[in-house]
Amino acid sequence: MASHSSAPPTGLLGNEVTAPPPYNRVRAWIVTAMIVTFMVVNFADKAVLGLAAVPIMDELHISHRTYGLISSSFFLLFSLSGLVVGFVSSRVTSRTLLFIMTLTWTVAQLPVLVVAAVPTLIAGRVLLGAAEGPAASMSMHALYKWFPPHRRGLPSALQIGGAALGTLVSAPVLTWLITDHGWRSAYVALAVASAVWALIWWSVGHDGPFDDVRAVRAGKRGRRNPQAAAALRVPYRRLLLTGTVLGSISSAFGASWALSLSQAWLPSYLRTELGMTPASAATTISAIAAFSLVLLLTVSPLMDVLKARGVTSRWSSGAAQGIAVCTAGCAMAAFPFMDATVPRQLLIGLAFGTGAVAVPLHYMTVAEIVPTAQRGAVFGIVAASGTLPGLVAPSLTGHLIDAADTTASGYPTAFLISALVMLLTGLLAVARIRPERDAERLAAAGITGR
Repeated sequence: MASHSSAPPTGLLGNEVTAPPPYNRVRAWIVTAMIVTFMVVNFADKAVLGLAAVPIMDELHISHRTYGLISSSFFLLFSLSGLVVGFVSSRVTSRTLLFIMTLTWTVAQLPVLVVAAVPTLIAGRVLLGAAEGPAASMSMHALYKWFPPHRRGLPSALQIGGAALGTLVSAPVLTWLITDHGWRSAYVALAVASAVWALIWWSVGHDGPFDDVRAVRAGKRGRRNPQAAAALRVPYRRLLLTGTVLGSISSAFGASWALSLSQAWLPSYLRTELGMTPASAATTISAIAAFSLVLLLTVSPLMDVLKARGVTSRWSSGAAQGIAVCTAGCAMAAFPFMDATVPRQLLIGLAFGTGAVAVPLHYMTVAEIVPTAQRGAVFGIVAASGTLPGLVAPSLTGHLIDAADTTASGYPTAFLISALVMLLTGLLAVARIRPERDAERLAAAGITGR
C-alpha cells in the first residue's frame, strides 16, 4: 500500500490542507474497490464495439470508414461533458454524479437492442460517450476525497488500473458472449452490470472527508473548518496556462490517441491483418491489458516512494509520463514493419500498453499545483482536452484504410501518424511539467490561497 509515515507535502498548491481531517482507512478502501469496479465496467463499455467490430460490419454491411465514424461518435460529446461535469462537481456530490453516470450507461446500451442499424449504433455511442466523458476524472476526484495527498499513489494506480482490468476481463468474456450468443448479448450484459453497480454505489459511495467543496459550504454557513483556509481559488486562466497543466494535457493526449486506436481498431487489425481467431485476438488484448496493469501497479506507487525520498515531482511523475508516451510512440512506429511474430507481439504490447502509465501520473501532477477546491473542474478540463484524440483517431484510421490500395497498406500509415503524435506529445510533457516551479510562481503572484 502506498502509504508512508512521512508528512504530506506542503509546498504545492494542491496540498494546502492545514490540520487535515482523520483518514478512515477501511471506508477509503471500500470506496476504492467500488471505483476500480466502476472503471472496469467503464472500459468494458468502451471495448464492446471494437470486440464486436467484425460481426457488426459483416451483418450491417458497413465500410471501414462508416465503422470508424461510429467509433468516433462515442467522443462527440465525451470531452464537452467531461468539461461541463468538471465544473458541476463543485456543486454536486461525487456520489450523485457517479450514480447518474452509470444509470445513463445502462440506457445507452438499449437502442441497438431495439433496432440494429447505423443510426442506433451512433445514438447509443454518443449517449454513452456523454455519460463516460467525466468518468475517469470524476471517479479520481471522488477517490481523492478519501485519501490525503501523500497516500494517493496506489489508489490512483488502482483507479486507472481498473481500466486495464476492464479490458483484461472484458476481452475474453465479451468475445465469448459475442461468438456464442451474438454481439447483442454483450450489450445486455453491460447494461445489467452498470445498473447493479449504480445501486450498490448509492449505498456505499458517500463523499470522503478530504472534500474542500463541503469545507467551503461549511465556512459560508459560519462553521469553523480548517479546510476552508485551503479552499480559496486561483483564476482558471492562470492555472491552465502553467507548463505543468499544459504538459499533463499533452501526455494525456498522446496516451488517449493510442487508447482510442486500441479500442476501435486493434481487435479488427489482429483478426484481419494478422490472421488471429477471435479467441486469440481476445487473449492478445487481455495480455496487453495485463501488461498495462502491472505497469500501473508498479510505477505509480513508486512515485510516492521517490517523492518521500526527496525526488522532485518534475522527475518522479512529470518526466515519467512523457517518457512512457514516447516509448509507446516508438513501438507504434516499429511494429507494423516487424515480420517476426514474437518481437511484433512485444512491440504491440509496448505501443498499446505503455502509455497507460501517463494517465494516473498526469492527474497527480495537476493535483499538485491546483487548489483542491478547484480540482474537480480542472480535472474535467484536463480530461476533456486530453481525450480529444478519440474524436479523431478512429475516424481518421477508417478513412486511411479505405483510401489505401489495400487494408494492409492503410493500417501502417495510420500507425505511423499515431506514432508521430505520441512522440511529439510525450516530448512536450517532459519539457513542460514542472510542478514545483509552477507552484512557486503561483505563490509568488500572491494567489496561493494561503
